[in-house]
Amino acid sequence: MSGHSKWHNIQGRKNAQDAKRGKIFQKLSREIYMAAKSGGPDPSGNPALRLVMDKARAANMPKDNIQRAIKKAEGGSEEHYDEITYEGYAPGGVAVLVEALTDNKNRTATSVRTAFTRNGGSLGATGSVAYMFDRKGYIVIDRSTTDADEDQMLMDVMDAGADDLQTSDDAYEIYTDAKEFTGVRDALEKAGYKLADAELTMIPQNTTPVPADKKEQFAHLIDALEDDDDVSNVYTAADDED
Repeated sequence: MSGHSKWHNIQGRKNAQDAKRGKIFQKLSREIYMAAKSGGPDPSGNPALRLVMDKARAANMPKDNIQRAIKKAEGGSEEHYDEITYEGYAPGGVAVLVEALTDNKNRTATSVRTAFTRNGGSLGATGSVAYMFDRKGYIVIDRSTTDADEDQMLMDVMDAGADDLQTSDDAYEIYTDAKEFTGVRDALEKAGYKLADAELTMIPQNTTPVPADKKEQFAHLIDALEDDDDVSNVYTAADDED
């Protein structure tokens, strides 16, 4: 695996999103609703629901909001959202993947295309950049929450079935095969580790530097995409999102 490290950028973006909690909760409610509607309301028998519920808790979403979305699905609501992935390039030729949940494909497509074109990017055809990313499980353990040294952590991570461990001064970053993610996460929690983050994500096979004169434009594009009510996740192959 390449040395692409996500944790610093994730922390920065989460801090920036604190002011957008209402919008984030709205997006998570959609994901919870769709997961519960398609796989049932019991997270113990619905891995997709459990995953998004964990994501909601990590975002400090109130329990009432989570239960409301599940009950809405149980109640037979006719609302339906389509999952759509858009692919394109940010300024400087950086590959971008955008995942959306929408009840109006035309509205979302127009909004995403506008975000790209107004901020120096371009929307590509299906398959134009997706092959540059791999679906991976991603788990973070804050080093301040464990006494385990790197050797012990590596042993526990590999025993749990992970693919790779990357260390930094403040965190252990663990990567897994997407199919093994749930088992690795549960094994690490059972071993007593407190997880700072745990999610399925898209990891670029290679990263592209954002040119200095394009960084502001790049940031505006990502902000515009993340501000869209229909957009669930934005992944980039940038090696410097600061």
